[in-house]
Amino acid sequence: MNEPRQTRQLTDYAFFFDIDGTLAPFQTVPQDVSIPSHVIGQLGILRDRLGGALAFVSGRPLEQIDTLTRPLQAGAAGIHGAEIRTLDGKVTRASIDTQQLSQIEQMLAEQTRALKGVLIEKKSMAFALHYRQAPDAQQPLQALANTVVDRYPDFKVQAGKCVWEIKPRSCDKGKAIRFLMASAPFFGRIPVFLGDDITDEAGFRYVNQQQGVSIKIGAGESEATHRIAGVTQVYEWLDDLINYKINIDSLRSV
Repeated sequence: MNEPRQTRQLTDYAFFFDIDGTLAPFQTVPQDVSIPSHVIGQLGILRDRLGGALAFVSGRPLEQIDTLTRPLQAGAAGIHGAEIRTLDGKVTRASIDTQQLSQIEQMLAEQTRALKGVLIEKKSMAFALHYRQAPDAQQPLQALANTVVDRYPDFKVQAGKCVWEIKPRSCDKGKAIRFLMASAPFFGRIPVFLGDDITDEAGFRYVNQQQGVSIKIGAGESEATHRIAGVTQVYEWLDDLINYKINIDSLRSV
């Protein structure tokens, strides 16, 4: 006689959220990004029900993640996993040559001085070359980023929405989620990851390997197994989740 199928509980899962384009609408100026207060409240309810097994996994530094999600306290991976904070507050950072960082910063400043509308953002141990306000600069910035990583092989280029990022070669969001999953209270749970960008694909691949739930926000090709149409729909999905309107055993997206 077959045993009845066990229904999973919310506490069987660990949730990981990208921020830009997932929890916050995409903005022309990165500093204008914000998460609505009611969504912070939704995430706080979810975190509490998960016993703390909720974390943010972003290309932003930890400091910016904390500013955007305040007053919520949670685990976090910044700069695609170059810096990771577990729920107990312990921070682990990638080892990077500070002299190389200074040289890269100087090189980027010199080479982009004549490119109007381009924003070069230093993220402690990485750089984001934003062309949100200068779409014609996409190819010149890609060429510049490739030149940088050819000279400094400890770094690699990561494409994103209107941005080329230069980040430590050893880091990606899949490795960041794996690191957090090895810590309490994430350990032994089923990972759920929501993201919208090319930078999130490494996270989707890892989650898929763990038989978890990977959710792509918006259009475009992806290895994610589920899809949500946009940021507004993520908010609706969160509301359904905390109000028990979603079958947690299947975690189907809207």
